[in-house]
Amino acid sequence: MKEISAGGVVYRRNGDALELLMIEDRYSKWTLAKGKKEPGETDEETALREIEEETGVRGRIIAKLETVHYRYFHPKHGDVDKEVHYYLVEARSDDVTPQLSEITKAVWLPVNKAWQLQKEEGYDNNRSVIWKALNRLGVQPS
Repeated sequence: MKEISAGGVVYRRNGDALELLMIEDRYSKWTLAKGKKEPGETDEETALREIEEETGVRGRIIAKLETVHYRYFHPKHGDVDKEVHYYLVEARSDDVTPQLSEITKAVWLPVNKAWQLQKEEGYDNNRSVIWKALNRLGVQPS
């Protein structure tokens, strides 16, 4: 079975500081908002819809970052080949309202804190996505 999803690295400027929107999923991992593509949607539409559904934040796509592929086991469907299209997304709203049926929390974090959580408590396949977003934004995390 193949599953296509989309999501993004959402950022905002808070004064002089750059912040990223990170979510903690139901497995206690820090990650990016993403979700399954619905029939008739483009990847970009999926990314923006899923970000807003999971976090309450509306955004605008700036650039395509990367497509990630991985496989996982679903109890009903067996092995699933997953393809996730990630975008750099500028926040158009600030208020975060996590969709608690899907995630544990969603928060704005300074870039270095977001990068630290990604390295220590995130999924390996998101590391290059966030790195590409930061490079595109002209930031080198410590």
